[in-house]
Amino acid sequence: MLQGLPDPAALLDSAGRLRAVNAALRAALGPAQLLRPGQPAERLFTPADRAGVVVWLRNGVAPWDARLAAPQGMPERAMTAHRIALPDGAMLVLRDPSTRRAAAEEADRLQTLGALAGGIAHDFNNLLTVVLGASEDALRLAGPVPDPALAAELAQVRQAAQRGTLLVRQLLAYARQQVLAPRLVPLNDAVEGIASMLRRTGLRQGMSLEVELDEHGRMVRIDPSQLDRIVMNLAMNARQAMPGGGRLRLGTGRAVLLSPLPGLPDTVPAGRWTVLEVADTGQGIPPEMLPRIFEPFFTTRIDQGGTGLGLATVHGIVRQSGGYMVVDSRPGEGTCFRILLPRVEEPEGVAAAAPPAARAVPTGGVVLLVEDEAPLRRLAERALSRAGHRVAVAEDAESALALIEEGLIPGLLVSDVAMPGMDGVELARALRRRIPALPVLLVSGYANAVVEAELGSEDIRYLAKPYTPAELVAAAAQFAHA
Repeated sequence: MLQGLPDPAALLDSAGRLRAVNAALRAALGPAQLLRPGQPAERLFTPADRAGVVVWLRNGVAPWDARLAAPQGMPERAMTAHRIALPDGAMLVLRDPSTRRAAAEEADRLQTLGALAGGIAHDFNNLLTVVLGASEDALRLAGPVPDPALAAELAQVRQAAQRGTLLVRQLLAYARQQVLAPRLVPLNDAVEGIASMLRRTGLRQGMSLEVELDEHGRMVRIDPSQLDRIVMNLAMNARQAMPGGGRLRLGTGRAVLLSPLPGLPDTVPAGRWTVLEVADTGQGIPPEMLPRIFEPFFTTRIDQGGTGLGLATVHGIVRQSGGYMVVDSRPGEGTCFRILLPRVEEPEGVAAAAPPAARAVPTGGVVLLVEDEAPLRRLAERALSRAGHRVAVAEDAESALALIEEGLIPGLLVSDVAMPGMDGVELARALRRRIPALPVLLVSGYANAVVEAELGSEDIRYLAKPYTPAELVAAAAQFAHA
């Protein structure tokens, strides 16, 4: 891990002497500065700062500002030193204060991108829903045996729309704005399931798969479908890195950090963590590329159709799930991605929580459909009506409440989330005050944290846009088959 750190770093023994240093530290000090095991760590700094560094290394906890010994003819560099205690010594990590500004700029950029992604997702997914629905309706209207040429053209339309859907979801994942459905998942069981799938379809000739599981299997709180997505994405990257074969390893473990652990792309806070590792013996990542691999749209495989969103998406999912990532890679030796998720201290035998059972729609109940986009409103109304539902339609929350005032008693609310005026979540709450047992299906191309909080409530479910008419009908049917 030391060599994978982008910041200058060194391992120290209990007396504060060098045990090992990374390439970034050697580069920062220049070739004239000899670094040998057993050398006092204070010699990394200017003579004026050495006495203070000695005292700080003995019992310092807070970061310490000092000047790094500069190569001859070069100006001194102000650095912030971090000391991370280890059982047999310490790790010394040096950071340029300007990196703090870069981190703040990255946070601002991520916030801006999140807002932009939300707006794009909402509008674009509305359009994709209409495209998918219209193509499905066109195929249905073509009769039981449609013209093959027409069917092929409509299939291309659907494939293009589905690819657009994937790109929007990747963007939302990177911006940490997607709706997750986290629950307790036994990590060892999940990894074994993914390993079985990889053995069937994910290995190329010359590749082997090793699974090393922590003997005390831990639970993690994460969306299980997103956990699969994380591991499969990293495994496919490993496959690309081993064109001539090699070893892919999936592992689980535990970590207790008494101090923050600097790494790339994340500095992992102190705490108790459950660890998932995906490692390969492939080509490794060149040092100059390593800091960029999590950037959106950065790819070395553009000629193979790479979008550069894979690792950015994985990192976004991990961070939105409360976890952190650290990558360690050496050219010619391979790469290891470590995912650290908050440890869940659950009694043995506690199974992952099942999603709440849906309440049946009362016989003869009306589906109250609330959607502000007219094309989507017509599409959803046709789909639900064809499935045998009686449908009352409203273009916004205020119109829906007016129907309730006129005496409508719905058996199911199907509502868009983002609408002018009152949004779908507020509408659901208002109707629940009048009809406490009302089942609710929320649909949206972008849902913020307030929707995530509501997903744990009884009889509230979520359908992501874009959806097909069949998917909408199936989601509504869940309430009728509890």
